[in-house]
Amino acid sequence: MGAKGILRQATIGLLVAAAAASASASTGIATQTLTATLNPVGALTTPGTASLTKSLNAFQPFTATVPVSYQIRTTPGGSGAITLQVTHDFTPAGGPSAASGALTYACSGANLGTACSGTQTASTTTQTPVLTVPAAVCTGGGGACSNQNPNTMNVTFTLTDSPVYSTGTYSVNVTFTISAM
Repeated sequence: MGAKGILRQATIGLLVAAAAASASASTGIATQTLTATLNPVGALTTPGTASLTKSLNAFQPFTATVPVSYQIRTTPGGSGAITLQVTHDFTPAGGPSAASGALTYACSGANLGTACSGTQTASTTTQTPVLTVPAAVCTGGGGACSNQNPNTMNVTFTLTDSPVYSTGTYSVNVTFTISAM
């Protein structure tokens, strides 16, 4: 019995020591709130260059189709748009002139938003419409967003070929701009 009593005391002593150790331990908890503000945004890409080509028939227009890839997110009360503007007229002098209305374009195949309708005349002084995007839409992800990422469309340019133009190679810069609200 003496040995049993000692064993019991040792066990009880261990339990008390363990309880005392856990009573003096502490645990800290911290909560962190993370906030992200998702603003309306747009991004677009086009090829660096496009060549206007024509059929072999005399004085038929030159054409080039430019693919446009874009990503966009608009606010519930906002909208978005893609526009274009001719940065400077055709160079060198003596050839076609965008300022005189020789460069037009049509939009097609937009898988998010509404492409411009009909034939548009490219301008050297103002931005002209390519695409409009409604409120509360976005690229990718499904649901309220487009399933495409990036979204795509085509802009087909047409340049008149007039007998008054001097022979040579002419170029023009066209700047596409995307905006989102």
